[in-house]
Amino acid sequence: MRTLLVIAAALLPAIACGPRKGAHDDEGDWPAVGETYAASLDPDPDAERARHSITTIWVIVMENHDWSSIHGSSSAPYINGTLLPLAAHAERYASPAGTHPSEPNYIWMEAGDDLDISDDDDPEQNYRTTKRHLTRQMIDAGVTWKSYQEAVPPDLCPVASSGRYGAKHNPMVYFDDITDARDPHSARCIAHVRPYEELAGDLERDTVARYNFITPDLCNDMHDSHGCATPDPIANGDAWLAREVPKILASKAYREGGALFITWDESEGSDDAPIGLLALSPFAKPGHASFATYTHSSLLRTIQDVFVLPHLRAAITAAPLSDLFVSYP
Repeated sequence: MRTLLVIAAALLPAIACGPRKGAHDDEGDWPAVGETYAASLDPDPDAERARHSITTIWVIVMENHDWSSIHGSSSAPYINGTLLPLAAHAERYASPAGTHPSEPNYIWMEAGDDLDISDDDDPEQNYRTTKRHLTRQMIDAGVTWKSYQEAVPPDLCPVASSGRYGAKHNPMVYFDDITDARDPHSARCIAHVRPYEELAGDLERDTVARYNFITPDLCNDMHDSHGCATPDPIANGDAWLAREVPKILASKAYREGGALFITWDESEGSDDAPIGLLALSPFAKPGHASFATYTHSSLLRTIQDVFVLPHLRAAITAAPLSDLFVSYP
């Protein structure tokens, strides 16, 4: 008994400590004490996953609009007329306080922190060497994943922005363990970061990965308007969702345990106003509006809960998106 008390006392400070800011090269022992505590309670993660309702996740990230500019907008008839009645959505979902511009928010979705990134530079300037991030956890745990990106080539790792592709919206390519230190020919990166156009075939063949991160191009994600289909960025993004979301909802993977999250990276200004988050799933609450307070840390924690992965940094203390579901996770 004395030995057990000593061990418990040693663990308590690590468990109680909150997320650390700016841990961008925090290799340490992977994973760290405290971040593995919840996962270590179940000695058989595969058995735990088998008990979960949600088995496959898609995340679509749109750009730079407050929820108040989307909800009820005539420029977004598909979101308001079709998706909201089917989905549960959050009324108080926001990017982490002060996290701007786009890139730090995408990094947060992958790592639970902005890792001291405060601009939108490409990986050549903003690469990180830490292995403590979501998709590395998935590789280590045998969870399949892909990042589907519009406007990227099929035979290169897209570590540099080009045309309507912004690397700042593709968080995985900022981690050197995924890109083999920013190598455009990295086999690991090319295997996981794929042109968006391949998703439809993967859905039809039922070969889709367990975790799928999706970024439309700079016209289709509501970011730009110049040179796009219309001068209304919200309308352009809504039309893209109307074309693409039904492909996911019709898939076997979605019908048999899927969850699709649609969110935005940040508010339109720098005031951290609520942004949208919709959850569509056979296990979501149709038409439900949640007034719980959520951030990107909550989305990350929810993904880690589904795949029985340790919580990272701010996800350790974040509330999961459980209020959006009748069965979670």
